[in-house]
Amino acid sequence: MNPSTYPAAQHVMVLYTGGTIGMQASANGLAPASGFEARMRDYLHSQPELVVPQWRFREMSPLIDSANMTPAYWQQLREAVVDAVDVQGCDSVLILHGTDTLAYSAAAMSFQLLGLNARVCFTGSMLPAGVTDSDAWENLGGALVTLGQGLAPGVHLYFHGELLAPTRCAKVRSYGRHPFKRLERQGGGVKAPSIPASLNYNQPKQLAKVAVLPLFPGISAEVLGGLLDSGIRGLVLECYGSGTGPSDNPEFLASLGRARDNGVVVVAVTQCHEGGVELDVYEAGSRLRGGGVLSGGGMTREAAFGKLHGLLGAGLETAEVRRLIELDLCGELL
Repeated sequence: MNPSTYPAAQHVMVLYTGGTIGMQASANGLAPASGFEARMRDYLHSQPELVVPQWRFREMSPLIDSANMTPAYWQQLREAVVDAVDVQGCDSVLILHGTDTLAYSAAAMSFQLLGLNARVCFTGSMLPAGVTDSDAWENLGGALVTLGQGLAPGVHLYFHGELLAPTRCAKVRSYGRHPFKRLERQGGGVKAPSIPASLNYNQPKQLAKVAVLPLFPGISAEVLGGLLDSGIRGLVLECYGSGTGPSDNPEFLASLGRARDNGVVVVAVTQCHEGGVELDVYEAGSRLRGGGVLSGGGMTREAAFGKLHGLLGAGLETAEVRRLIELDLCGELL
């Protein structure tokens, strides 16, 4: 991607959700704090060599540690982005977000904002602004400069001078300046020939109940059944290797079959950092397919989770959700 081939941002809305970047010390440790707009303005005024677009600021409510992020908060974010672009006329949005769930949120917004002709960039920091060796200002300033140089419409993740596709990366380190990494996933899909109108960014979205379950040796049908009986409509099943699971457990497979019959959409992704799911390579995978499990190909956990929320929240019929899961919508499978 060559940023210079895209129009430079002229008007940026900064959405501040909280996170480490703006945290202040409290009696119980670092906690989200208001007042970051003034600190940001002071910093940028002290760095006249930084050429950044015009920007305005909106503090989300409540400010949160990203460990407390929820799909309901994603709805607030989507509405704030739509307001910034369609009502206030901004051509770009910079979202300041804690790193723990940043990859989840950026992936989810990629599906929540399909069709948006604007740039949305996520960033944050591993250390709060103002502390020794903090990465806060370099990430914030770098993201603004990058937007000012031009980015393709869609959602991006910027960290330590690097742009990452949100549907292809994850947080892989709990320390240092490089917590995020593109995962070398394989097992792509075919680009969806068209996207249903209900998935467009300006259409209302509902909350969907989605879960993630990693397989582990000895996992029982009771564990899977209890989760499926909790009312979820979608499940990301983190399988072994290329998409295998306990194929010699008839009760486990029967639970998957009942989930399919009850309209629960189950998507398999790999637990491995590299590679992807090909359910028909091994018998242990093809039996999962026989139970109604769909292939997530090279999708990350974060992308599959966000995609299920986006599709189910748009009110699509189950058959249409199942069809679109295995088609690429925004780079998650290509």
